[in-house]
Amino acid sequence: MSPLTLAQVAEHNTTSSCWVIIRNKAYDVTDFIFNHPGGPQVIMDYAGTDATAAFVPIHPSDTLDKYLPREKHLGTLDEASIQELRAASQSKGKSRDELRVEEAVKNLPPLGRMINIQDVEETAKKVLPYKAMAYYASAADDSISYVENARAFSRFFFHPRVMKAVSGVDPSTTMLGYKSSIPIYISGSALARLGHPLGEANLTRGAYKSGILQMVSSNSSLSYAQIAAARGSPGQPLLFQLYKHKNDDIAARRIREVEELGYKAIFLTVDALVPSNRELDNRAPHYLEEYENQGKITHREAADQSGDVNLFGTAGGLIVNNDLDMTWERTIPWIRSVTKLPIVVKGIQCVEDAVLAVEAGCEGIVLSNHGGRQLDYSLPPMEVLYKIRCKRPDVFAKTEVYIDGGVRRGTDVLKALCLGARMVGVGRAFLYAQSAYGEAGVVHLVHILEREIKFAMASLGVRAVDQLVPELVERVDWQPLSPKL
Repeated sequence: MSPLTLAQVAEHNTTSSCWVIIRNKAYDVTDFIFNHPGGPQVIMDYAGTDATAAFVPIHPSDTLDKYLPREKHLGTLDEASIQELRAASQSKGKSRDELRVEEAVKNLPPLGRMINIQDVEETAKKVLPYKAMAYYASAADDSISYVENARAFSRFFFHPRVMKAVSGVDPSTTMLGYKSSIPIYISGSALARLGHPLGEANLTRGAYKSGILQMVSSNSSLSYAQIAAARGSPGQPLLFQLYKHKNDDIAARRIREVEELGYKAIFLTVDALVPSNRELDNRAPHYLEEYENQGKITHREAADQSGDVNLFGTAGGLIVNNDLDMTWERTIPWIRSVTKLPIVVKGIQCVEDAVLAVEAGCEGIVLSNHGGRQLDYSLPPMEVLYKIRCKRPDVFAKTEVYIDGGVRRGTDVLKALCLGARMVGVGRAFLYAQSAYGEAGVVHLVHILEREIKFAMASLGVRAVDQLVPELVERVDWQPLSPKL
């Protein structure tokens, strides 16, 4: 096929014939416009033009090969067109947000000044593009569950034991039989490349260097193969967070792909079936428009004044094809029929479902409300963990229990382990760490948590994580004193 010109591509800019350019190649996406998870306008904004800058940060490199028929791959641009695109990119002025980020990066504090999770988060928010910051930081509705996830840990206090031999504290443990240097794993998080060009690869390499485990999201911005290739050794365990597609054939192909790549477990996500209301993320385009226009609101044509609101945000469209009809009776056996990998259900939010997961034979459960990003007023996972400990302690002997959401300190981790959790997942903090400092930031964050965990273990009077027992914590609900009459 002869190389294409920009003029040829530009002729195809309607819903009846729509071409786009991505990485100097042209694609016919006409048949996909109205099937695009984010809606047709996302594609039509780039009809007949170069969509590379919008496409690359949020799509794995193999997306077009997987989902667009070969006959829709139209070929490469000619050299003159490639040079024209390159020149246009170089001459394009930088946005105010890009200039802000450049200045913030110049003033990035040395990594050694980051001494806790809060430091890393606050620093990353300054250097992140606003769109990425809004996506990472957003929570559901009024952020009640997001805030309470962290506050829940403050309701648990320790009963330290003294006069115990605690030299040589060892915080290592296992997850599904795989060793981890500390009882922390990287929770599955989408779109790491929004924060750093290397994205999930930073997480993978950092996990290897620090000896912890990584869960990889179905909606990663690198392909599953690229992430597997970033492992420090072929034996480095990777866990897969599955958003099950409503089409069983597509879901099965995804599971088999990661199994062939060497992923070690399937974490079935059940706490994020439909796009949620994340208002910080939803407002990001409007904020950026006003920021670039010095606070002035652009007056649009009447056709754009319908009042319709795009509530998908940055990534809501990624889950519109989720299976909304999953059940204990059908879905778990179906996954068993596709793979021999261990199955962990991610998103347990009540005691009853924890019991059902055990009865379904799941090798593990994650107590999670999706980081407070889905249903607001869903209970904090720490409270669910406490309820299971009180009502059904037998669950801990029958399956591995993990928890994520709201972890800010090593003491939070130990409180969860005392109540029976085997591991604790951390998501946003690792996204912030890799966004600001890359792979080194991931390793540094692990070292921060390791230091805090080892200090707290020694202070509690324990040498190993299996010595962390319920008797070492107490739930305390202090109420403010009423004023005397």
